[in-house]
Amino acid sequence: MQEQKFRILTINPGSTSTKIGVFEDERSIFEKTIRHDAETLQRYPSIIDQYEFRKQTILDALDEEGINLSKLSAVCGRGGLLRPIEGGTYRVNEQMLEDLKKGYSGQHASNLGGILAHEIASALNIPAFIVDPVVVDELEPIARISGFALIERRSIFHALNQKAVARRVAKQLGKPYEELNLIVAHMGGGITVGAHKKGRVVDVNNGLDGEGPFSPERAGTVPAGDLVSLCFSGEYYRDEVMSMLVGKGGLVGYLGTNDAVKVEKMIEAGDEKAKLIYSAMAYQVAKEIGAASAVLAGKVDAIILTGGLAYGKQFVKEIIDRVNWIADVFVHPGENELQALAEGALRVLRGEEKDKVYPSGNVAHTTVLR
Repeated sequence: MQEQKFRILTINPGSTSTKIGVFEDERSIFEKTIRHDAETLQRYPSIIDQYEFRKQTILDALDEEGINLSKLSAVCGRGGLLRPIEGGTYRVNEQMLEDLKKGYSGQHASNLGGILAHEIASALNIPAFIVDPVVVDELEPIARISGFALIERRSIFHALNQKAVARRVAKQLGKPYEELNLIVAHMGGGITVGAHKKGRVVDVNNGLDGEGPFSPERAGTVPAGDLVSLCFSGEYYRDEVMSMLVGKGGLVGYLGTNDAVKVEKMIEAGDEKAKLIYSAMAYQVAKEIGAASAVLAGKVDAIILTGGLAYGKQFVKEIIDRVNWIADVFVHPGENELQALAEGALRVLRGEEKDKVYPSGNVAHTTVLR
């Protein structure tokens, strides 16, 4: 008997675009990035007010491509800034919609993902899901301790891509993700390194604005005392300091660009400063991987390098040369989020795992994103 095939619409809203994909099981049959004019978006008082407009652009794009909506099995949207929850695939429910609309942990275009999925799926009488939002929090209690009693370490990371590539490597190794200890380094505009212990990310750096390796746009961990002195020097406003840490930190701060390809060309042209800074970024990623191996007590089945920076062969080589004594290194460049969303929905539709109910089982910690 022929196995049932599932057709899934995936939606990943960004600040000025909406990425959509249609997958038949794991196979992509249509993907498109819908660009939104900035002037059009400015007509809406808030991000959430854009959902009808974005919904119509999605339906128009699918109609133009000749996609038959009646053949869809589910719709899966990018998870937004919800309450901190454990990883997995969640069915969109009323509590989730309420939290997305009010921006429980902040306003961001990704909040539209679950709303758009629900709106389209409801009309078709099929389920709507989200998968592994950035607020996934599986930290062990010991990992929350920062050393400064007024500040708790927070879990903010590239959960969707980290979990997706971890599962793919687990399949390569012929074992369930839930039986392996893995270290995953997502290296993009921000860099997060997660210690995956038997299917849970028990420690990970706050890749948004807090800690870890510096990246193309973010400063990562900086000397605390010097940062305090800078903040109280009277030379900078709070927003200026935050901008130097996030957006104008990392490669931008040192070299004036967040484009790793440009930096590699600078190095090829003999720019010694560019070479030093680029190597330092690889060095810091390797250090964070080493720290994650200590979290896992040295019992590491594999290390995975992913994200846009994983396309850089020299950058990847410098990391591998420092960490391959820990475990075998797998390189999965890029971050195919539409594919990851489809895979998360598929696991539920196939009965491989049960969809989770939001927000039951959420961790008792509040994550606030700026």
